[in-house]
Amino acid sequence: MRTVGLFVDPENDFLEHVVSQVPFDLIQLHGKETPRRIAEVKAAFNIPVMKAIKVGGSEDLAAALEAAEVADRLLFDAKPPAKVSALPGGNGIAFDWTLLAGRSWPKPWMLSGGLKPENAAEAVRTTGATALDVSSGVEDRPGHKDPELIRRFLNSVAGL
Repeated sequence: MRTVGLFVDPENDFLEHVVSQVPFDLIQLHGKETPRRIAEVKAAFNIPVMKAIKVGGSEDLAAALEAAEVADRLLFDAKPPAKVSALPGGNGIAFDWTLLAGRSWPKPWMLSGGLKPENAAEAVRTTGATALDVSSGVEDRPGHKDPELIRRFLNSVAGL
């Protein structure tokens, strides 16, 4: 099992405080971090970094190639809606998975965004993803994971 710290536009002081108390195997950056900032985090903390790429359209995929120059892993997630209360991730929204179909990336990657038991297999078949990141899609209410939804999710992708 790996321990992943998920951060949104963190300052080094905050990262230092958290990393000094939790032995992360991977730092996930889910904000507006540039390739330069990704490199700074890697250098400062000597921990592999995964960069979340927010996808709304094909024009957003260029950010993945730029991030891959310094990040150790990529995560493709839906671009948050424009509404003020939207979170940087975890909004339960899928993006057009065909944007990833037939593409290869220079780093290992995961698919996220709007995944649930009913669509996970389709997401894998469409994108070729070998790793999925699910959260709200297996919750029966915000923040509460439902064991039956987790089972259904896992069963939907078993053997793909």
